Amino acid sequence: MRPIRPLFAARRGRSTRRRISPALAAVGLVTVLSLTATACGSGDTTANAEASASAQDSAGDGKITIPDDIKDKLKEHGIDLDKWRGGAWKNWDKDDWLREAEDYVNPIIEDLWDPDRMRDAEEPEKEVDESDLTGDQGVTDPTPQSIEAKGVSTAYHENVPEAGKVFFDAPEGTMVCSATVVQDPANPGKSNLVWTAGHCVHAGKSGGWYRNIAFVPSYNDSGKSAAELQTATKEEVAPYGVWWGDWAQTSDQWIEQGGQTGGDGAPYDFAVIHVTPEEGDGGKSLEEMVGSALPVNFAAPAVTQMESITATGYPAGAPYDGETMYQCTDKPGRLSIVESDPTMYRIGCTMTGGSSGGGWVATGSNGEPALVSNTSIGPVTAGWLAGPRLGKEAEGVYEAVSDKFAQ
Repeated sequence: MRPIRPLFAARRGRSTRRRISPALAAVGLVTVLSLTATACGSGDTTANAEASASAQDSAGDGKITIPDDIKDKLKEHGIDLDKWRGGAWKNWDKDDWLREAEDYVNPIIEDLWDPDRMRDAEEPEKEVDESDLTGDQGVTDPTPQSIEAKGVSTAYHENVPEAGKVFFDAPEGTMVCSATVVQDPANPGKSNLVWTAGHCVHAGKSGGWYRNIAFVPSYNDSGKSAAELQTATKEEVAPYGVWWGDWAQTSDQWIEQGGQTGGDGAPYDFAVIHVTPEEGDGGKSLEEMVGSALPVNFAAPAVTQMESITATGYPAGAPYDGETMYQCTDKPGRLSIVESDPTMYRIGCTMTGGSSGGGWVATGSNGEPALVSNTSIGPVTAGWLAGPRLGKEAEGVYEAVSDKFAQ
């Protein structure tokens, strides 16, 4: 039996064997796996990095302070902030791994995400057995023809200004996903919202919130090669800054059902992150900084009525290296994993791990582009990708994050 691997790994991470849920489709699903992130290194060199707050002090003098709500939240869980910024965040003991939706805390650690740490992604290593997959219980269209991902022309910001990378730490190591700047209905023209996959912020049923979550828009904007990036400055790697997630929210279904491998929770695999700049930027929002944000369409037409979807991401699993941006455009089909769950979109695409969370964009009835999904799962053989169809649950997550930061 040919083994298959989840696109989720970590530098110096544990190599464990996991079983995939039996509630997966047989037709076209023989190698379905979560495109959770590709590893980026263990982060062992950052133990002495200093933490800062995710907000400026009320005096407006530019000094960074620790918000009281973050201090209180950490104290509630027995977390000492000084120890946390000194490296205590690396302790993934189950008792200390914050899991519930309201438990999200993410103090900024200045300069944690330096170019080396962002660059050091490795290909997947863990394996599961193909024999764990069984029959489809819903409506699934024929497997789409594989479409070769095309590199986005540089500068990336000129072509896909909303796209970027999400970096985070997990028990397995340092991880990377893709993400998209989206509009904020409560703050028009001044959005600080980022859309990604649920598995890029939370471990699902097996764990809790990931740590040190940060977004880098237009990562490696000039498309430098991996060799050239060895000597790149932080400004070259992150030309629009590093933006830390001061709040993140995913679906209750992902938290309860989501799995590191297979299709568990995939129809609800979406998340919204509210971000704040690591360094002061004169008060500009993320949308103002990058110059654009996409609307989100929670009532996209049926698959049969959609001409095409374009998926964007930074694939890191072989044959890609995670340093450059790619896209796939295809007419979507349907993918059903569990009959009681919503049907997902599926397109042909060769992008691999690291592209998870990347935005899926379609032209709306008004002729304008809108985000309609994000990359969630795909086969190790890299022939197609699937993403959740955004409905009431996704809209609820989106509105909750927007309302939390309404001015």
